Amino acid sequence: MQFKINKVAIIHAKRAARKYLHNEFRDKLSQAKISVQLCALALLFAIIASLVIILFRLILLWAEQYLLSDTNTISSTLSDWRSYLPLIGAALIWLLSLIGSKRYRRMGIAYVLHRFKLHYGKVPLQSAPGQFSQALIALMTNFSVGKEGPAIHLGAVSASVMAEKFSLPDNSVRIMCASGIAAGIAAIFNAPLAAVLFVFEVIVREYKIHYFFPIMLSAICGAVSSQLAFGNIHEYELINVIRIPLDHYPILLIGGVVLGCVAALFNFSLLNVTAKGQNWPLIYRLLIAAVVTTSIGLVMPQALGSGDFAIHEAISDHPSLLFLIGLLLAKMVATVAAIGFGIPGGIIGPLYGIGALVGAILAIISSLLFPSIAPYVGLYTVIGMTAMMGVCLSAPLAALVALLELTNDASIILPAMFVTIPAYLIAYQGFNTNSIFLKQLDIMGLGYKVAPLNQGLQNKGVRVLMDRRFVIVNDDDELLLEVLKRAEGRPVLVRNSEGQIEMLRLEMQSFEDSTTLSRHPMPGLPDSATLNEAYEALAAKRSGEVYIYRFSPNNPNNQKVVGVISWSNLLQEIRSGQI
Repeated sequence: MQFKINKVAIIHAKRAARKYLHNEFRDKLSQAKISVQLCALALLFAIIASLVIILFRLILLWAEQYLLSDTNTISSTLSDWRSYLPLIGAALIWLLSLIGSKRYRRMGIAYVLHRFKLHYGKVPLQSAPGQFSQALIALMTNFSVGKEGPAIHLGAVSASVMAEKFSLPDNSVRIMCASGIAAGIAAIFNAPLAAVLFVFEVIVREYKIHYFFPIMLSAICGAVSSQLAFGNIHEYELINVIRIPLDHYPILLIGGVVLGCVAALFNFSLLNVTAKGQNWPLIYRLLIAAVVTTSIGLVMPQALGSGDFAIHEAISDHPSLLFLIGLLLAKMVATVAAIGFGIPGGIIGPLYGIGALVGAILAIISSLLFPSIAPYVGLYTVIGMTAMMGVCLSAPLAALVALLELTNDASIILPAMFVTIPAYLIAYQGFNTNSIFLKQLDIMGLGYKVAPLNQGLQNKGVRVLMDRRFVIVNDDDELLLEVLKRAEGRPVLVRNSEGQIEMLRLEMQSFEDSTTLSRHPMPGLPDSATLNEAYEALAAKRSGEVYIYRFSPNNPNNQKVVGVISWSNLLQEIRSGQI
């Protein structure tokens, strides 16, 4: 008998220990502080996101062996079936869109930004198959789109879905989403530091130390995964970059002005096409993009694909100036048609191609006046790539570091910075340019703006502030007054006959020297919510309380109350300056 009693006690002790550790774990994740738990989860989810991106790249590489491998295999003749790949791709993308739900058709970087800002980075799992398959088809069939778009979407889905499976607090789900994005970018480009900066400049748009370490660990994981699968390859390492003398910098300044004008023109054209085609049927938009891409491919096939063909022509030996100008126009038109009419894919690859062509054109024209510039075509090419990405995406630092990692040459830093500044100022102040992603969200009617107060409140979970010293009783009028007297200032909650939670208060009557019991309905929030939801529930009356609950593992329909947050405590937290 004694053995049985001890065994039961041990079982209860183990359960209590697991419950305590689980609650302590969730309490840590609810805080806006760096923690080992947060970093460990980010690393785990980054491994999953990296594997998804590696699979995507492997399938794409396999397909390219049978479709297109380099510019020498491209044929611009009407008899070559590969000339019509964009038409085939548009038809396949449309058929796949019919299979999936209309609700999950939105995809890409702009959509991920919207979900990150307004939905804690919770990207629906149902959108992943469409993004994976349709982006693969778009890249295989030579549309002018990049690989980073699907990488960001798939990385965000992988991490955020896993975070929800683990029932993490919403503030941690957002961090996991950002970490998955960093892993996806690093796995595509083998550029971990650029991935970190891109996430902060474009997605998060604020710097928080408790974001930094999980995102950095995830980027490392993505880069290591890429190196294990494909080797430690720097994609543009073969570009011949030579350090430019200081007396050439006035020419770079003029180049920055030109690049700013080209970037503004590209943004204006792309956003206009996006706005005009927004309400057209999907099949019409896909067909227009396919016809434009096919027509360009028949005349100038080097304008097809992500941007590698254009970069190859820009850095080739003794390129023709007229050919590069024609290729630049063709590449811009192909990219505007593909991205503007909704072909799934990213925009960084095409921007690299356009920037490389602009840089090469500037170098050739300058060398006609100043022959000493001729050896520096490679450097001008990389500078053009940096400026185009930095200006069009409003991410100059991420663009600079990305090209630094992709070329593996630090000599680009100073001239690239020198060119990007005037390019940015010309585009944003002279032509009122803005980030492509933010403008796309405005056109699509998707929100992304969050007030600073709400943004600060979203960084903390309700478990940080909730009062665990409460009393909850069933509805019994004879016992309520006695319970309230013995509560010693603790919140007293009543579960009424309908199962609803009410706050019990003892109120003084103004017309006589007596007190009376009053009940006030309380809104409830899950313990995965953030302080922002509590603020929104109480802000209208600027008083009251919310109760915090969690679902029982054995019975998901059963809510167990675990805490209470009052308006006064929430206001005190806001005024503390830690939000």
